[in-house]
Amino acid sequence: MEGRAATERVDPPPPSGPNAALAGIAASLGGAFARWPWYARVALVWALARVFSFGVFVAVAARQGLNPWGWAGPPSYLQFIGAWDSEWYQQIFAGGYPTEIPRDATGRALENEWAFYPLFPGLVRALDAVTGLGWQVLGPLVATAAGFAAALMVYRLFALRAPAGTALWGVVFVAVCPVSPILQVPYAESLNLLLLAAALYLLVQRRYLTAVPVVLVMCLSRPVGVAFALMMAVLFIRRWIRHRAEPFPGTEAWRMIVLGLASGIGALAWPALAWAATGELRAYTDTETAWRGDSLALFKPWFVEAERLFGPVWGPVVLLLLVAFAALYLNSGSVRRIGVELQVWCGAYFLYLLAFLNPLTSTFRLLLPLFPLGLALASLSGSRAYRWSVAVAFLVLQIVWVTWLWRWTPLPGGGDYPP
Repeated sequence: MEGRAATERVDPPPPSGPNAALAGIAASLGGAFARWPWYARVALVWALARVFSFGVFVAVAARQGLNPWGWAGPPSYLQFIGAWDSEWYQQIFAGGYPTEIPRDATGRALENEWAFYPLFPGLVRALDAVTGLGWQVLGPLVATAAGFAAALMVYRLFALRAPAGTALWGVVFVAVCPVSPILQVPYAESLNLLLLAAALYLLVQRRYLTAVPVVLVMCLSRPVGVAFALMMAVLFIRRWIRHRAEPFPGTEAWRMIVLGLASGIGALAWPALAWAATGELRAYTDTETAWRGDSLALFKPWFVEAERLFGPVWGPVVLLLLVAFAALYLNSGSVRRIGVELQVWCGAYFLYLLAFLNPLTSTFRLLLPLFPLGLALASLSGSRAYRWSVAVAFLVLQIVWVTWLWRWTPLPGGGDYPP
């Protein structure tokens, strides 16, 4: 009896004190949160993320010094987020687009409004005609509202490929990613995110014809039509090659073709409208290259920038290693788990950036359409420690992004890096 009593397990006393109380409160709140409808959980997550970004903007604005906008003291929140490309959208809201491309004495196109797509400023202008609230209020309001709608759409898309908890964490990573503050400023990114998520949602469900009007409107928000058309071509070829293993009925084939053609037409719509309005065939492409000071040459800007940063020998090597790493990651198990459509979209958009983008500090912002990788990150591990660590790291990088790129800090040679 004595030996048995000596080996009996004695349960530790229940935890007590402040830590136990906090743990109980956290568990209670977590349980209540889990019982909320999916849309309420997504909205709360997004709202908390936007409040954090608001705080970052306000804190950084308080440290803004010399600037080209004429702020004598620290700018207000609305003034601060109305800088940079927001000014271009405001000019379009107020006066539309020029009928001639402005050029210098050598004939090179100067920076102008045709580089910015019309859907966002047009929507704000339509709402202003009804409400009279003006750009200063409606610009941020429309961008923020579009961000909330995008969050709901992103969750619905992610929920097609992952359990509810993982899908919600995918939304968390999109909501707090380093460039997510852009989703509440008067830029077109939040509206484009909403339309892109809706188009991919319909694509994954193979509702190709329903996706056509969404894609056409999306192509007037940001230049993503080329990548979408490339994705459709790859998906069609893949289905065609695999038709014996995976049935590919003719009705589905022609619907995919229609969506692919619509994507291509949408990609050309804005350059065509610029041509029609100005009478210059190269109005859009000349305007786009005005920011880089060179003619449009596929892939070339990446090599030029790589050589500038790392030298003529190591520059191309570093660039090729970057491309190889991206290719390996896009073919990794966590990315494959999000589904072939989202995987191919990310690959097509990455290739589009390599072909057409002039890599500058704004490249970070232009990575936002790769948002399905947020679900891949969430799918990598179900560990709470891992997921919270990623979220906290993203929040810290938000501070870095706003402080480094949104705040104006004059460079020795003049100007500043754009966000």
